Amino acid sequence: MAESGHDGRLADEFFTAGGSSFSDFLAAHRPELLPTRSPFADGVRAAPDSFPHGTTVLALIYRDGVLIAGDRRATMGNLIAQRDLEKVHPADDHTAVAFAGTVGLAVDMVKLYQVELTHFEKVEGIPMTLGAKARRLATMIRQNLGQAMQGLAVVPLLAGYDTAAAQGARGRIFSFDVAGGLYEKAPFHAEGSGSPYARGALKKLYRADMSRREAALAALQALYDAADDDSATGGPDIGRRIFPIVSVITEEGFERLPEAETERLSHEMVERRRDRPDGPHATEPHS
Repeated sequence: MAESGHDGRLADEFFTAGGSSFSDFLAAHRPELLPTRSPFADGVRAAPDSFPHGTTVLALIYRDGVLIAGDRRATMGNLIAQRDLEKVHPADDHTAVAFAGTVGLAVDMVKLYQVELTHFEKVEGIPMTLGAKARRLATMIRQNLGQAMQGLAVVPLLAGYDTAAAQGARGRIFSFDVAGGLYEKAPFHAEGSGSPYARGALKKLYRADMSRREAALAALQALYDAADDDSATGGPDIGRRIFPIVSVITEEGFERLPEAETERLSHEMVERRRDRPDGPHATEPHS
């Protein structure tokens, strides 16, 4: 951020009273640092194949909270731009965000969102409610509408454990459109190019009382089905030992499943697929 000269002192804007939104602070004083700034002149549209795009992410509510997962592939047109992209990130202790869409823009938006939540809590002395976190992310996406119309869309998926909710199911899932429309989804949802296939798989596999292991296997099965029909979605790469990212959010907070656990579950799923390539039937247990 800006300094007053080279004496190391903070500029005056840091001592001016303002709101609790860090992104509003950037917009007022350093708008060029916002990820929503446009790199193009007015009327110029980005070529669809010019930037890496992330693909399939999903979330589902299970017995102890909510699970959020994503494949690892990023594509640029017909090319694989990256095989080990991380699309699932903690936003704070009880919230996580995953993204599909333009990778560079999405990563910057996630980082800004993480700072936004931390900044609010430090200024106000309390964390945002889960509903407020979803509305804040929707506002940030709406600020990116100009770039989305130029071909640089970001489609995040927000999952959280609502610590303020009454006893019972506290896992919540929120999806967004490119104009910042906010939609709460239950009991599962998926975004990205492989999302129709992932949602189809979850429809046949989902149960409300799933354990963490069952929920993780259902998510891996859904991502496998997405990769089976969508070339932009990557399945488990056994040779390179690259596996989907699976994280859970419970009363204890955010936890990313250890790589060894995800690898073991992925191998188990692939072995089952040898006998049934299209995956388990709805009436079969998958634990």
